[in-house]
Formats: sequence, structure tokens, C-alpha cells
Amino acid sequence: MSNNKMVTKANALIESCYTINLVAQRVIILAIIEAREQGSMAEIGGIHHIKASDYEKHFECDKTTAYRSLKSACESLYESEFVWTDKDAKGRDKINKSRFVQRASYCEGGGYVEVMFGNDVIPLITRLSEKYTEYELKQIKDLNSIYALRIFEILMQWLSVGKTPPITIDNLRTRLGIEENQYKTMGNFKNRVLDHAIQEINNNTNITVAYEQHKEGRRIVGFTFKFKVKTQKALESKRDADTPDMLTSLEMTDKQRGTFAAKLSRMSELSSYSKKGEDYQQFAARIENELLDESKYAFYKPYLDKLDFQLNSAK
Repeated sequence: MSNNKMVTKANALIESCYTINLVAQRVIILAIIEAREQGSMAEIGGIHHIKASDYEKHFECDKTTAYRSLKSACESLYESEFVWTDKDAKGRDKINKSRFVQRASYCEGGGYVEVMFGNDVIPLITRLSEKYTEYELKQIKDLNSIYALRIFEILMQWLSVGKTPPITIDNLRTRLGIEENQYKTMGNFKNRVLDHAIQEINNNTNITVAYEQHKEGRRIVGFTFKFKVKTQKALESKRDADTPDMLTSLEMTDKQRGTFAAKLSRMSELSSYSKKGEDYQQFAARIENELLDESKYAFYKPYLDKLDFQLNSAK
């Protein structure tokens, strides 16, 4: 199984409502790829083996993390449900509720899990539907937020257009698996879910995305996402360590950037943004590099403000 394998899901599955953690979603994606490669429907409905070594390779983590992730995924997969909509014989909306898998097994000491898809999932992962979405596995390997992964899949539905239709806030929350008591205020939803997910997508995938807000009066009622496939990045030029970087709106010197990156890496608010297996020094180095990109500055600005970084302090 290589990283250029395609993940295929019916749009009905992407648009469905479910709450699932990132690790379980990754295991489902790997199982979908293996199922697609099996060939016959009988085999697709059979048992699929996901090895810790595959998880380690595709999502670039250490072996211990891979073993722990598979065990964690197995514990939650069987309980994972999804709700999707199709049509009955008279064209009326029919709401369906089912499980992703009918069996999930973890082999203690064997380094693998076994997944058997539920019967309702099989048609949704095998192109039996006329409306389906595909993307490359390698595009989502560095996404560390389930919300970023879900939004990326939504965007891939509209790849040929580069723009989603307006999505109501209620529909978006449902599709992201956000419960009623989570992120109730719009500010909290945008800061903790939407902006963080967009930042991850822009940093780690082959697309750049931004969103427009739709309002009724002063109330935000929905969003439209616009995105484009990235062109090859320009080579970075070398800079003197004390020369202000003029590529960003924040005139930080390299020396100051390193200082504040170290502080940012130890903020509890940013702990979920660190990658698995990344220590403080590695996290700080990544932040320092990301602060060079003006498009990433907006994400870090609220945290820099908390650290009392002022524009004139960089001069």
C-alpha cells in the first residue's frame, strides 16, 4: 500500500453525520483502500488487516505510537455510527443510521487490527454510487485534526469547481460531528475548529483554502469555502540572522522568531497542534519556519498577543 493510493467515498458518506476520532478515521481510510484493492464484493465484505507498520509509514509516526493508535482505534470503531440520507422509491428523503463496522479486532502483540465493514458501508466505498469523491492518501497524512480531515473531504467534493456551495452553520457542525454542547459560540467555533482546520489544510495538503461568511443581519448563518491547488513553492532565500523578514506582515528578526517559537511551543493552547512524536524543540522549529509565511501569521497572532509580542518590539 503506497501513499499515492486513492481514497474513494460516496458523497453520501462524506455528507453523513458521525462522531469519530482521528485515529479511527485513519484506520477506516486504510481499510477502504485495502477493500477497494480486493476486487470482488465478497472480498470487500470480508476481513481487512491493517498493520501497525502501514499506519507508521503512511502517517509518519513511531512504532509505539502506531501500535497504541491501532489499539485505540479498535476500541472505538465498533461503537462508531453514521447517519446518512438517500431517497425512497417515491423520491422522499430517507434518514438511515448504521455502523461503520460489524466487527473490529486487535491482535495483542501481533501489531495489526482486523476490520469487517458493515453491509451499509460497502456500497459507499466501492464506486457503486454515481456520486463519489476521490483523493490521494498522501494529501491527508499530516492532518492531525479530525475537523481538518472532514473539511478536506468536503472540499474534494468540489475539486473541479474550486468552491463549495454555501453550507449552513448547522449543516457544517453536523457534518463535522460537533455535538450541541460543543463550541456553542461562533467565536469559539471559529477559533477552536474552523480556523485551526483551515490552517492545517493550508500547511499540510496540496490546496489553499479560505472561507466567506454569510450573515443574516449580524448573525453568521453559513460559510462558502474557496480553494485552489498549490503551485510549486518558490525556493526560500537565505537571510542574515538579524535581518527583519519582509515577506511577512510581522517584522520579526530570525533571532526573535526563534525566541517566540520556543515560547509558543510550550503554550497549552497549542498542544493539540503538535504532531505525534514531536518534542518541544521539534515543535518550536516547525513553528519558527511557519512564522516565515504570512498566510500562517493570522493563526499565531492571538497567541503572540498573549505573549505580549508587539510590532515595535521587533525593530
